[in-house]
Amino acid sequence: MRALTVRQPWAWAIVHGGKTVENRSRNIAGAYRGPVAIHAGLAIDSDGVTDDRIRTAIENYYGEHKRGELGGQMPTGAIIGVANLWAVHQARPGCCPNLGTPPFGDPWAMPDHWHLNLSGARSLPEPIPYRGRLGLWTLPDGVLPNPEGEPC
Repeated sequence: MRALTVRQPWAWAIVHGGKTVENRSRNIAGAYRGPVAIHAGLAIDSDGVTDDRIRTAIENYYGEHKRGELGGQMPTGAIIGVANLWAVHQARPGCCPNLGTPPFGDPWAMPDHWHLNLSGARSLPEPIPYRGRLGLWTLPDGVLPNPEGEPC
């Protein structure tokens, strides 16, 4: 399986908060489409912690009372979920049209970036400590459990 390292709180937002677009400066996926493990990197993005989209996602997921507590509880240096990478394209007006703010529609999409479109994100029962890498990297067999609980 392929894996994508994303800094927190953006990794949390992919797995729990409805973030369906991961922005990158280049097309790191090439022609690959399919399942992707979401790895939370060691670094916390301080801009993300104060981002209104993240605050809204946390409130929607946990309720407003959890907003201040969550930052220290987001796992880092671990695989936290799996999503489906179904499309990759360069940002352009009218892309990612299902939600949000013109000209890009999706509130997670940024201009002047490549958009990795994700769907069907789900969390793992427990984070799996693992060292991340740059780009879209290959996760060795046996790291993630399959639905029956056996390593895959």
